[in-house]
Amino acid sequence: MLKEFGCQDATDMAALIARGDVTPGELLDRALEKVAALNPSLNAVVLMQEDVARRSIAQGLPRGPFRGVPFLLKDLGCEAVDFPSHNGSRLLANTRYGRDSAIFQRIRDTGVVTFGRTTSPEGGIGAATEAAVYGGPTRNPWNLDHTSGGSSGGAGAAVAAGIVPFAHGSDGGGSVRIPAASCGLFGMKPTRARLPDGPYVGEGWAGMAIDGFLTWSVRDTAALLDACHGADPGAPYHAPPLREGHMQAISRPPRRLRVMMCDTTFTGDPVHPDCARAVQDAARLLEDLGHHVTPGRPKADIRTMMLAWTDIVACGTALSIRSALAARGKVLADDDIEGVSRGAMRHAEGISGADYLQAVGRIHAFGREMAAVFDPADGTEGCDIILSATLAEPPAKVGRFGHGTENYLDYRIGPRGIFAYSPFCAVFNASGQPAASVPLGMSGDDLPVGVHLAARFGDDETLISLCAEIERAAPWTARRPKIG
Repeated sequence: MLKEFGCQDATDMAALIARGDVTPGELLDRALEKVAALNPSLNAVVLMQEDVARRSIAQGLPRGPFRGVPFLLKDLGCEAVDFPSHNGSRLLANTRYGRDSAIFQRIRDTGVVTFGRTTSPEGGIGAATEAAVYGGPTRNPWNLDHTSGGSSGGAGAAVAAGIVPFAHGSDGGGSVRIPAASCGLFGMKPTRARLPDGPYVGEGWAGMAIDGFLTWSVRDTAALLDACHGADPGAPYHAPPLREGHMQAISRPPRRLRVMMCDTTFTGDPVHPDCARAVQDAARLLEDLGHHVTPGRPKADIRTMMLAWTDIVACGTALSIRSALAARGKVLADDDIEGVSRGAMRHAEGISGADYLQAVGRIHAFGREMAAVFDPADGTEGCDIILSATLAEPPAKVGRFGHGTENYLDYRIGPRGIFAYSPFCAVFNASGQPAASVPLGMSGDDLPVGVHLAARFGDDETLISLCAEIERAAPWTARRPKIG
């Protein structure tokens, strides 16, 4: 959609509307045309509510920064009265809500025209989006044989293909950053509790999950985060306050930063050569910009953390399924949920209350270990940024991470499992630290390769300022997939 209107991002599109060059209704018409043309190949947009979108335009849109720009919600969370949800699951199909979530209220107040949802894997526990409830996998606009990532895979595909200029996502183990890397987009996970979770949940996955956005530009993400940040009333905790805001932070470069560069996994295993090369190229770019780059790896017990993450997510999956069954007054049938969810439920049955609290304690201890990477207690030099790949290899083929298997542990932490494929992202969900995927690389097969940047807890503004500086030095918005 952007290229038809000569725009680079949603900010440009909002400016066209403000000048009267195009109307919100015309942009909605074009988005719906794009869905009709592209969705049969991508399978990214679902649960369309055209009448709701047209009514919102007719009633008068809020005068926020994105007034009139088409938008899509992820089909997981972001509860909204006018937007029923499958939550990626046949069991939860056509769930309706009695009130809007705080995050949706804040998104709506930016003035966007929301007209549907985007696909997500069941329970949000996969790095690919292939849920049975949608009738097939979601595919990558750069190459339809490959996944667009997960769990915000539909959002990534819809934005990369040009159906909408940006979209809502969420991230509990990389679910914004993985699709961003897979689809050549920018995606940032804010500091834990930077965005509101209520009123439907107090926290997601023991605080590891948070909402976010898939965008072409850093400034679109910055504007959305400024509009949506802050705890909702009654939240159990909140993030440290911002110093000035994300938009103000990106208005100028950050101070010169100490960057720890890791072109392997954090445990020293090799990554795909295309991913390693993208990290090395990014390191040279940062050095050219005057930052101080030093090779290194964070000293933290990542294996123990990932075991705890896996237990917590299994318990969260089991709770979601049991709650849905209770609400519907039914017993679980064979076709209600997919294999991985069934395996997660079985794994959760072996986890006691004490085991669960111990897993949460391990996550909290890991957060302190990662805090010490940035600011060592022994007085040795730390760092301001950790640089790595986003994924250990380019986007996987469709089917590799399908949800048919019931071996939940192997699916998550086996030698060919999701953690081997995405060994970087969940680290920062567990630590709560802000992290972003920047679309700097391309594979030898012309697939996007993301570069991952993370900062100390609460320092979102330094991170997004650095991302904006990188974007100015090595712009990516002109690079688009063929489809769309």
